[in-house]
Amino acid sequence: MKVLVIGSGGREHALVKALKSSPQVNQVLV
Repeated sequence: MKVLVIGSGGREHALVKALKSSPQVNQVLV
């Protein structure tokens, strides 16, 4: 699954970090 995260705050950073560690997520776009 590809995920697009829009934003540059601490909340978005934490979300991207959690998504990258998920085995279901293939690609995270920021």
